[in-house]
Amino acid sequence: MSRSLDDANREIVRVRDMPYGAARTQAAEQQVRLVEAEGPDGARAFALLVLIESLVWNGEVERAYLPFTKAVRWYDEHPEHFDESDAHGLFWSFKWMVGHLSDFPNVPAAQIEATLEDMERRYLLAGLGRDAVARERFAWARSRGTADADALYDEWVRTPRDEYSQCEACDPGDRASYLIGRGDVDAGIRLIEQTLDAGVTCATEPADMLATLALAHLEAGRAEAAVSAHRRAIAALAGAESDMAGARGQRFELLARGGQPVRALRALTADAHLLLVADTPGDRYYFLRYVVAGTAALLPAHAEAPVALDGVPATDVASLHAWAVAQAAELAAAFDARNGTDQFARGLAEARATRPADVTLDLAVIRPDAIPAPDASEHAGGARADDVRAHDVREHDVREHDVRARDAGGTGASGAGEAAVAETLAARAERLVSSGDLVAAAAAWLETAAQAAAEGRLADSGIATAEAARCAQEVGDEDGAAAAYPGAVARMRAGGLPPQDIVPVVVAWAPIAVATGTTAAVLAAADGLLEDLTDVPASGAPRADDPGQAGAGSGAGADASAQAAGAELAGRVAAARARARADLDDTAARVLASSGPDHAAQAAHRAARAAESYAGAGAVADAAHAFWLAGRLHDSLGNVDDALWNLESAVEGFGIARQRNQRTEAASSLVATLRAAGRDDRAEEILRTLTT
Repeated sequence: MSRSLDDANREIVRVRDMPYGAARTQAAEQQVRLVEAEGPDGARAFALLVLIESLVWNGEVERAYLPFTKAVRWYDEHPEHFDESDAHGLFWSFKWMVGHLSDFPNVPAAQIEATLEDMERRYLLAGLGRDAVARERFAWARSRGTADADALYDEWVRTPRDEYSQCEACDPGDRASYLIGRGDVDAGIRLIEQTLDAGVTCATEPADMLATLALAHLEAGRAEAAVSAHRRAIAALAGAESDMAGARGQRFELLARGGQPVRALRALTADAHLLLVADTPGDRYYFLRYVVAGTAALLPAHAEAPVALDGVPATDVASLHAWAVAQAAELAAAFDARNGTDQFARGLAEARATRPADVTLDLAVIRPDAIPAPDASEHAGGARADDVRAHDVREHDVREHDVRARDAGGTGASGAGEAAVAETLAARAERLVSSGDLVAAAAAWLETAAQAAAEGRLADSGIATAEAARCAQEVGDEDGAAAAYPGAVARMRAGGLPPQDIVPVVVAWAPIAVATGTTAAVLAAADGLLEDLTDVPASGAPRADDPGQAGAGSGAGADASAQAAGAELAGRVAAARARARADLDDTAARVLASSGPDHAAQAAHRAARAAESYAGAGAVADAAHAFWLAGRLHDSLGNVDDALWNLESAVEGFGIARQRNQRTEAASSLVATLRAAGRDDRAEEILRTLTT
């Protein structure tokens, strides 16, 4: 029995609302098959357009061309089946086809130009604005490096914006990139700064323009401005969509040319997958070109610096440079042969000639000598959690800890004055964080930490040091954060904070430890806290199984009230400790998973244990994330049944938690594993559950 139009549209809408990825693409393909086989005809355009969008944004533009041609033909044959939204989607998809197909060197120039001509003809017939056409004509000329690129750029700039124009962030970003590339650096920088001041954002901006801005400042010898733009780019990249190959490549070149070889190679290690596969071959070429430029700048001084990049046959900077040149040259030859120009070869030659900048970037936010030195009590491990007074159960966020002055040795005017100073320092640090000045905030937190340490308030000193580390982490000073976190945790433990209150700091520390290759320290800290949480009763709190410790009062009523309050507190503490144990296992699993295939089995075990603990604590979404990790790890180990069980648990958990995007992404992993195992029928069932 065929579906009604409303039913079909409802299912297609569910596909459209899914995050981009394999599951969405396969679900969209399923909808097209259903509509083409069973109808209704009124849903065919919608189904095809959702499939086109899914393929384009999943990096499969070549595959999108077939449903695109089907949609165009369907429009020509049956325009009555296109409502206003369908027609808008079809005209918009012309931009994707022209703009993205040029990133594939095996797509003939004649096909791209014919599509562009058809786009212009159809826009004219439909009475649409010409901005999108002008932009695509310029972009095609820019890609090939033809002589008319400047004239076409000027024509695009003069063309009024309309409903098919790029977004208000991408438009100036593309213009500024071209201006800087052709030598109009000041004009490009002004345009970027105006756009940044306007505060417009999108899926890729302002990350792209900030990366361009940082390199432009470096070229001009403005080190401080380059550092500022770079730090903003890092923050923007964290929330950007797509692979962001251009911005990530520019980051590598900036660091390599700016006298930061260790940071450059560390960033490249994190982005190493882009050396092999990017959203398009064009994106990969440009990423490789930035790598060629960066490694050229590192030669010969750092030729022997070791590298270890998955899938890349290079052991040092010199061999990485040679490999990247060869890979980029192969792509350049293919693009130039298609385009009939030497644009890509010339760009690669320029990259190979890159030299270090005239200035050195100072990216340090925390310097080792600014971190309060540990004392003997910290080295000895300090007081255990059960040796100090009870603490309220706090939220799992280091910022929830109030850094407050406590009397460090008696009362009186001197003690009150010290407390006032500490309160002022902490308040200043918080104000700087709120204003977004994380560099100054880190310094203020370190000053707060030093003051607290001098007064013997180790826990407060540790908390303030952790805040400083987090500030440094968020603006890209991984080395400074890695230097600060261990002391912060040691001080918090020595100061007697309950272990569950220290766990959020270890969770924040973990990705920095992975990035800086210091995972042993964070794993040791996690396991130490896990031991405390497993073996030590809740600090100072009445035991849940000992009502006699609930408190004393005058009379039976007071005893009963105290016992009830004690039992309630004990329950809250026990729940917090259980959650903290799960967080530690989950963190350890992710650290181990990032440490290479030799640790995958151990990581899978820790992830599964975390998932069960989260589930037992009622944290369904967290359990789903841990099951998802365990499933992917088991899949990498070839443990198909374990992988499927964990992945199905993840999909179910995200469904219960009503997290649609995560459910879809986990389903993508599950479907891929099922298909690899030859269980296509089950894969189809999973896809149907996502839309019904």
